[in-house]
Amino acid sequence: MSCALSTLVEVRPPPQNQSGPNRPAPSRVFLVPSSLRGSEPLDRLKPARRFVPGLYGSALHVWDWTSHRKLQTLDLGEDGAIPLEVRFLHRPDAAEGYVGCALRGCVFRFYRTSKGDWAAEKVISVPSKKVEGWMLPEMPGEATVYLSHLSLSHLSLSHLSLSHLSLSHLSPGLITDILISLDDRFLYFSNWLHGDIRQYDITDRRNPGLVGQVFLGGSIIRDGPVKVLEDPEKQEQPAPCIIKGKRVPGGPQMLQLSLDGRRLYVTTSLFSGWDKQFYPDMMRYRPTTRKNPAPAEVRNRTEGSVMMRVDVDAERGGLTLDRDFLVDFGQEPDGPALAHELRYPGGDCTSDIWV
Repeated sequence: MSCALSTLVEVRPPPQNQSGPNRPAPSRVFLVPSSLRGSEPLDRLKPARRFVPGLYGSALHVWDWTSHRKLQTLDLGEDGAIPLEVRFLHRPDAAEGYVGCALRGCVFRFYRTSKGDWAAEKVISVPSKKVEGWMLPEMPGEATVYLSHLSLSHLSLSHLSLSHLSLSHLSPGLITDILISLDDRFLYFSNWLHGDIRQYDITDRRNPGLVGQVFLGGSIIRDGPVKVLEDPEKQEQPAPCIIKGKRVPGGPQMLQLSLDGRRLYVTTSLFSGWDKQFYPDMMRYRPTTRKNPAPAEVRNRTEGSVMMRVDVDAERGGLTLDRDFLVDFGQEPDGPALAHELRYPGGDCTSDIWV
């Protein structure tokens, strides 16, 4: 059974100057990206040393929502592996959007062509960094991939571990969430492993331009065990993220943007299996039940995930961490808790369109 992590419906309402029985009906297109695997069920895979092509999905599936028919499949290729989040532009008549592909750190633009079919093109690529001293000896990246000695007969999504992949010490950004501002001007995404959030001006839909970046933790902080040997972007290793005296564990993950585009909120938990693997501090000293909480001296040392706020320059572009705002989920009574999704009660940039 295929596992789809993201779906979106694109609605094109009829022109407002038409009414009555001749008014054209709105068209809807349902896009479903594949997720962490391809067409072959994980429980049928045999043990193998070489990474099996198709274990990770890399396609978008275009559906006509009115007739419930699949119209087309867009194969994004190796650079499109693990397409996690799909975002349409908010303009109701826009037949285009973007998808973040985690494994290779790429963003693809998908769009309806003048012929009426759909196509996709890569518009952003975050290069991997060559590192040493990584917390795990094996990392995913743009190298040849191999499977270690692992029985996949009972493997499920929750047990899938990137440490089973052996690569040439290349650290990817691992794009895990993207979103678009309500005015369709800026695109944001998080690099969960590198630890940064990026802001792109997408006024030119085919050529996004980087206008803002801020590091909020991650795995390549300068006082950590990882040393960056080669960085195509020639960036310095970032300082650890410390807010109100707390050193933030993990890296930026889920994003949410206010409707005015000026406040970007971010949490740090992807899902517990990978949190434990890459950021074990988020998982320390978890009390088992409410009736049996951790002792005070242990509870005070819990980590969990956090929520941070980034101030956005919505005119010229630019990101600045708000160092006076922090929600620490490590202090929850049954914590540490791993916060994930964020939603504004009155609407936000991932759930609203303007009509």
